[in-house]
Amino acid sequence: MIQIAPFEPRFAEGVVAVILPIQQSEFGIPVSLEDQPDLRDIAAFYQKEKGKGNFWVALADGKVVGTVGLLDIGDNQAALRKMFVKGEYRGAMHAAAHRQLAMLLAWCQTRQVRAIYLGTTARFLAAHRFYEKNGFREIARASLPETFPVMTVDNRVYCRLMG
Repeated sequence: MIQIAPFEPRFAEGVVAVILPIQQSEFGIPVSLEDQPDLRDIAAFYQKEKGKGNFWVALADGKVVGTVGLLDIGDNQAALRKMFVKGEYRGAMHAAAHRQLAMLLAWCQTRQVRAIYLGTTARFLAAHRFYEKNGFREIARASLPETFPVMTVDNRVYCRLMG
């Protein structure tokens, strides 16, 4: 059974152990931990006391098997970041991604977040389908808020309006 929990420092190694192999080995993206300062201090980056952001982990038997972050970008808008699920926990059987997204959306509703943006790479085809099935629509990069943190690998961007 997959459980979704807010990030705590004790999950830090597990988060990196999920994200880096997917980025580097599975998708061949030349990115390191040093290139991702948010992963070196998740609490400070995502879980600001007065902000609308947060970071969650999907846990199976107490081990991190998935991650998702929400970065407050101001004006009741947020950026969905670092949504990853280990290969063996993907799909309907475990529903890790669905559970993570449900937690994130519920969080946004209780905090009056009006729009969620995300950037991704063209290589993440399954992710595109997942986001589109869950109410995200592809938008032009020029339509992103100025405060959205565009990553160099982001060549597709999506938005979900909350209502």
